[in-house]
Amino acid sequence: MTPDSIRIAGAQIAPVWLDRTATLAKVVATVHRAADGGAQLVAFGEALVPGYPFWIELTDGARFDAPVQKQLHAHYLDQAVQIEAGHLQSVCDAARDRAICVILGIIERPSARGGHSIYASLVYIDALGIVQSVHRKLMPTYEERLSWAPGDGHGLRTHALGAFTVGALNCWENWMPLARASLYAQGEDLHVAIWPGSVRNTEHITRFIARESRSYVMSVSGVLRRADIPESVPHAQLIIEHAPEILGEGGSCIANPDGSWLVEPLAHEEQIIFADCAHQRVREERQNFDVMGHYARPDVLQLNVNRTRQQSVHFTE
Repeated sequence: MTPDSIRIAGAQIAPVWLDRTATLAKVVATVHRAADGGAQLVAFGEALVPGYPFWIELTDGARFDAPVQKQLHAHYLDQAVQIEAGHLQSVCDAARDRAICVILGIIERPSARGGHSIYASLVYIDALGIVQSVHRKLMPTYEERLSWAPGDGHGLRTHALGAFTVGALNCWENWMPLARASLYAQGEDLHVAIWPGSVRNTEHITRFIARESRSYVMSVSGVLRRADIPESVPHAQLIIEHAPEILGEGGSCIANPDGSWLVEPLAHEEQIIFADCAHQRVREERQNFDVMGHYARPDVLQLNVNRTRQQSVHFTE
């Protein structure tokens, strides 16, 4: 490795579904494995801790006031992550001990919003083990809106990592041109897209974002099989009865700044993918197209981003 290069890792793993403590233990073990492989950054899938709410589409999730949905949601809240309560401390400790940055998809239950609504959040932990940003997904997709609240722009931030500037988005907000542009404008040249697990979500957009931004792009997905659903989950048998054999198939992959594959989509198996990224390749590709540089027209087109963390109440003592 040279000062111009970094090694990145995408951890395609299954959660211990809807079990925060057990899933975090698996995340910590995977952080160590990524560090053993020489990675300076490891990323995990969307909502990995404690897991994606697959039950919604399998158990008549849109039925209003349904006891099954209430009980599953209450369990989801119990297993969600409160950063302020120290739930991520073991991951922060591993990041610090191994000098590796971590991007982790969590279901966040912030006390500052009353503690009973949850967000699909993306956490960036630096190599000192410090949580540097928490990005709450701007708009939950389709049935996700029956579980997750919409986020805000507070976490639309990038972070320096060696010669690179790293940014990340959750799942379908990677399709949002203005969300991408907000990261490009901050110098992003390594984009991380996290997903719950589907090749159809990653096989086209990963290369598209790379070609648009002339950046390295890593998509990281989770996996989940019907056999992974623990019997301890409320209404587990109902969920299993309606679940396909594969709920999340992965699809993790990495694209070069010219849109070619560095690592093609990986399906079905739990595995860490690694890649070495040379910043020179970014500079080469931006010779003819720099979306926020010489090819921008701020006299014609501008974007305003509100990064205020939204609160329901502001107290003045």
